[in-house]
Amino acid sequence: MSAALSGRIRHLWRRLSNLDRAAAILALLCGLVWLGKLAGKQPPLAGLIQLLFFLAAGATAVFHLIQGRGRLLWSLRNRLVVAYLFIAVVPVLLLGTMGWLSARIVYKQFAAHLLQNDLQSRVERLRGLAGEILASLPAQREVAAPGAAGELAGSPAVQAVLTFARAEFPGLALDTALGPKVLSRNAGQRAARFAGLVQSGAEVWLVGAEAKGGRTVSLSVPLTAELLDTLIPDIGPVQVSITRPPTDRDSPNMVTSLGDLNFVSLKQIRARGRSAAPRAHWLDFEVTGIPKFRAILLPPDGAEPSDSTLLGFADTRASVLNRRLFTLPGELGKVYVQGLIALGIIFLVLEVAALRIGVKLTQTITRAVDDLYGATQHVQTGDFSHRVRVQSRDQLGVLGDSFNTMTSSINALVAEQRQRQRLENELSIAREVQSQLFPQKLPEMPGVQLAALCRAARMVSGDYYDFVQVGSNLLGMAIADISGKGISAALLMASLQAAFRSQLVLGGTPATNTAELVSRLNRHLFLNTSDDRYATLFYAVYDAATHTLHYTNAGHLPPFLVSGEQVRKLEEGGMVVGLFDECAYEQGSIRVEPGSLLVAYSDGMTEPENVYGEQFGAKRLVEEVLRYRSAAPQGLAERLLAAAEEWGQSPEQADDMTVVVARLGVRNP
Repeated sequence: MSAALSGRIRHLWRRLSNLDRAAAILALLCGLVWLGKLAGKQPPLAGLIQLLFFLAAGATAVFHLIQGRGRLLWSLRNRLVVAYLFIAVVPVLLLGTMGWLSARIVYKQFAAHLLQNDLQSRVERLRGLAGEILASLPAQREVAAPGAAGELAGSPAVQAVLTFARAEFPGLALDTALGPKVLSRNAGQRAARFAGLVQSGAEVWLVGAEAKGGRTVSLSVPLTAELLDTLIPDIGPVQVSITRPPTDRDSPNMVTSLGDLNFVSLKQIRARGRSAAPRAHWLDFEVTGIPKFRAILLPPDGAEPSDSTLLGFADTRASVLNRRLFTLPGELGKVYVQGLIALGIIFLVLEVAALRIGVKLTQTITRAVDDLYGATQHVQTGDFSHRVRVQSRDQLGVLGDSFNTMTSSINALVAEQRQRQRLENELSIAREVQSQLFPQKLPEMPGVQLAALCRAARMVSGDYYDFVQVGSNLLGMAIADISGKGISAALLMASLQAAFRSQLVLGGTPATNTAELVSRLNRHLFLNTSDDRYATLFYAVYDAATHTLHYTNAGHLPPFLVSGEQVRKLEEGGMVVGLFDECAYEQGSIRVEPGSLLVAYSDGMTEPENVYGEQFGAKRLVEEVLRYRSAAPQGLAERLLAAAEEWGQSPEQADDMTVVVARLGVRNP
């Protein structure tokens, strides 16, 4: 059994990547460090091992997440789990980490405050003793005078005060050097006092001094291990680092930086016989408070005193600080702690209940999605009889009902799609047939250049144009716009084309009599179409021999003839064709100057609207013709279509667009 287990372990180890192996080794070392801390020992390089473990674990997690992201997030259940991690678990971890770091910072500051406050209170009491002695002196005694300190120390009253105070201040003595020096800063004042730390070289004293009326009493206590033993005895080990400000003569290796503080360490003073309190529970972490103490530095050469900063270190545990924090204000602190624990238990119960509810809701959601996914697999194979199980009447249940309704009607949708496909095929055939109704080749006549473009709004068009040579020097030109759009307009367009061509073939009237031909077309359409069907028509015949244009406009937008800068509209004619039985049409004739342009168009060219609702209009169309009148007819027709489309800027064309351009009275190249 052990051989099989070791074989599996070796097989698993070989399958791991180098990053996985490094993370596993660091995890083992981190576990040993944790066990050592539980045993009350501090393993070497513990902080470095933990840092490397977290870095390796993070890198491994990111690597495997990238590698398996596709497989992991394909399932909806996994997506919801990941979403819960980011929405619920990650914020809780971040808040817990922030709370943990905040607690450590607060406890460090609290420990530093306790040490600093205790030392400062000692200094203040030392100054108070100096004040009491000064107040008890006879009026004629000068304490600061030579030999006065010895006389003062021999006083039974003063000796009693010093003896009583040495229990709190080991090494307490009258001082004649330190106090007067620091009080010299207050020279000229009627009264001065000092309470603080005074440093001379690597030695530091607690000094309390008062001066009044020329009399000075100064008491000093050396900062020793005995004094540190008396500071906050229940907090744990205490030490003070004696430092001095760096000078230009110090090498960089001697200078230590701590934040914005630069200093040179001189010596360490540690309290003796004090150890850290034992761990009260597994969350009882170690705390090191680092207070800063300001000291007056007396230089050895008698120069002006300067400031120095000493560093204190107080090692303790969170439980010790908690006792001080919650017992000093009163016994109600225990009530607050118990209330906080009870509130934490309530929150934990609510979190477990919320987690259970979330799991149940997730199972409901994922089960419904799995059923829908399985149903889609049946649909992909062509099985439309499969139905989704509806287990609830919520939105997911309604979604299942909707899916079942969809599958029950999908056969009808497929049949409808097939029918639509047949209609589209028929429309494609109709478009091909209609394209054959337009002139496949434009007539070639001396002195005439022709071009025409028709762009349908739908598959088939209701616009019509035609060119027919009706004599050796006569060219017939027609453009029409059928009412309506789509199939019905295309059918009427085919009827109009057939009637127009047949009327030209039958003849019976002079070829230049456009009014008579339009009248016959009107009669034909009226008799062969419904009452609501009609067409606008412009028909013209150009006589190349006489340079004359004969035309009839049956309700169509007036084409215009451009001769140089002159623009003339061709409006002679009458009503639209096919609407009334008997209509009288007039014929217009106009002399064509050499190089003139005839431009005819349908309403699809003038009706495109911009974003402000303004139509392109005939005026802008004329401006485009005048701007590009020197271009060839084909290029001019393309430019006019592009200008109308640019003005509209609509993804869907609203109406059929047709333009006919003829340059008359010129020689073909």
